[in-house]
Amino acid sequence: MASGPRYCTGYDMVHYGHSNQLRQAKAMGDYLIVGVHTDEEISKHKGPPVFTQAERYKMVRAIKWVDEIVEGAPYVTTLETLDKYICDFCVHGDDITLTVDGKDTYEEVKKSGRYRECKRTQGVSTTDLVGRMLLMTKAHHSNTGSSDYQQHTDNFGRGPKGHSPWTGVSQFLQTSQKIIQFASGKEPQPGDTIIYVAGAFDLFHIGHVDFLEAVYKLSDKPYVIVGLHFDQEVNRYKGKNYPIMNVHERTLSVLACRYVSEVVIGAPYTVSKDLLDHFKVDLVCHGKTEVFPDRDGSDPYAVPRRKGILRIVDSGNSLTTDDIVQRIIKNRLLFEARNQKKEAKEMAVIQAMKRCVTFDDEF
Repeated sequence: MASGPRYCTGYDMVHYGHSNQLRQAKAMGDYLIVGVHTDEEISKHKGPPVFTQAERYKMVRAIKWVDEIVEGAPYVTTLETLDKYICDFCVHGDDITLTVDGKDTYEEVKKSGRYRECKRTQGVSTTDLVGRMLLMTKAHHSNTGSSDYQQHTDNFGRGPKGHSPWTGVSQFLQTSQKIIQFASGKEPQPGDTIIYVAGAFDLFHIGHVDFLEAVYKLSDKPYVIVGLHFDQEVNRYKGKNYPIMNVHERTLSVLACRYVSEVVIGAPYTVSKDLLDHFKVDLVCHGKTEVFPDRDGSDPYAVPRRKGILRIVDSGNSLTTDDIVQRIIKNRLLFEARNQKKEAKEMAVIQAMKRCVTFDDEF
């Protein structure tokens, strides 16, 4: 195992697939430095980013396997960059990233032997998440064979010349092993303040990060438990096609955050006495967003409110999942064009690779 620092680059939209890449990269050594590109660089080579660079800097810092980030990292990773940050090697997923003119962004470090690969997380990509937001139906949870969903995949690059294995839509399959890899496994210790928060945490974004950081800072020894509602429950109180991510995806997204100690998968909507007693909760927190009543019209926070342990936390960030979706819808044509161009570049590389293999076979 290499012992020195590693260097990763990203990201146009931060999601649990990126977190999994960083988890694997951290396991290759002792110290992980992540280079995050500017909006200008991403727009030039890929198309409009979903999150702003300031949002992405903070979101990547909040991933628990990251030791340091480089703001405004160059899109093409060079040996000069690795040497500048005293990195032994660079890590990237087993897909390919290309510049605006179709060149491999890691060509130089690959040739020098200072490149490592980790496994890409199946079933998630920025392309797919953007497409789910554009689709605005529930097909992304139930029926990937539907005509609506098929139209969505066609719009995102599946043309007559085939489709790239690196861009497009695939199915996410949760396993117990994935959860174990993401979970900290740490039990609360004597003297810890056990804090409980609950919600959808859909499309885990900077608004969620700022809230969890504010909650985390309420105590010198915080142990933050996040209760995630099941998809049906989220859809009941949010409506439309929410949640964008299913509960398994949201679980990994939240577990990757450095401010979170534990996740309750499929938490009850009402914060009951049994739940508070089971986890020995000292404090229940909620943001300044609206609290919807439970199915029977009751206040889901009545018990912690009555016990005097409910705290309304102002994170200073009003960004919501709705806001992220509106960004996507506003730039729909740009995002569709972006993914079609990305797919076309990747297909060109694949065809070139096939020609090289055929040529080698002939000799």
